[in-house]
Amino acid sequence: MALEPNPNIFANNPLDRVSDKRTDDEWLKGKMEDPESRYVPFYKLMPFVLPEAAPSEGKDIAWMPPEMVKPLMNPASTTVLLGINKRGRALFATDVTFGENPENGPLKGMGEFEDLRGLAMKGEITSGELAIMAQGKSMIDWHLRHGYCSACGHPSRMAEAGYKRVCPECGAEHFPRTDPVAIMLATRGDMALLGRQPMFPKGMFSSLAGFIEPGESIEEAVAREMMEEAGVAVHNVRYHSTQPWPYPSQLMIGCHCEAETEEITVDGVELDEARWFSRDDLRAVLAGEDKGFWVPPPFAIAHQLIKSWVAEG
Repeated sequence: MALEPNPNIFANNPLDRVSDKRTDDEWLKGKMEDPESRYVPFYKLMPFVLPEAAPSEGKDIAWMPPEMVKPLMNPASTTVLLGINKRGRALFATDVTFGENPENGPLKGMGEFEDLRGLAMKGEITSGELAIMAQGKSMIDWHLRHGYCSACGHPSRMAEAGYKRVCPECGAEHFPRTDPVAIMLATRGDMALLGRQPMFPKGMFSSLAGFIEPGESIEEAVAREMMEEAGVAVHNVRYHSTQPWPYPSQLMIGCHCEAETEEITVDGVELDEARWFSRDDLRAVLAGEDKGFWVPPPFAIAHQLIKSWVAEG
């Protein structure tokens, strides 16, 4: 049975990750050399994107056969297996960040390396490919930042198609990390609590959020962050959905919760302002009306938390 669609950008990855095949070096070598396999090059963590074939048709990820992408690589290039698509093709992501930008050389005139966040905000590629690109970006970024064993400091090597690094000196194994973040919408009756961080664009308010700490449950993290940032005690924490967030590799865990009081005490560090907003005002803002404030766009899980709560009323 297929999963229900996730409302969040960077979710709904359609690939079979074939974890049972990653330890088979011969199978992996065969897929990397298979003319039917496809690669997407990343430059400075940006995927290569083809322009629209016709106006309003959307852009496409530049999936390249092995013979086309190999000249862009060098022996130190990080290449990870993304998975197998519905046509049975193996898909890979490879880092080509060395020397001159290939879009000014071998790839000139074909397309350009584009920021993934910008592509998501503009809706220029499909949700499935956005999810695949988020996977590739997170994986390459992890390898680029974890080239040395954290146990002994010796250079480590990639294993299992990119999903593990092994230290040849002490034998320690290292795995790609995902950092869990609780993001929550606290409500009380027909009011919802939103806050502003100092870095936010003018007028934007969003759900509160924070990293889940070791030994802490999701519910405990929601309650702690609400109390630390806004001085609001909450209960009845309810899961809504999750969003992979490749900056660099977080998992946003969206929740709703109920506030026990309307009194707010802003911490002045994470937040510089927090306010209660009515369901009617939030409904109007989601519909595009000017109420003197705005909320994150649909590509953010905060938007989906607000939207689903408004719809309940």
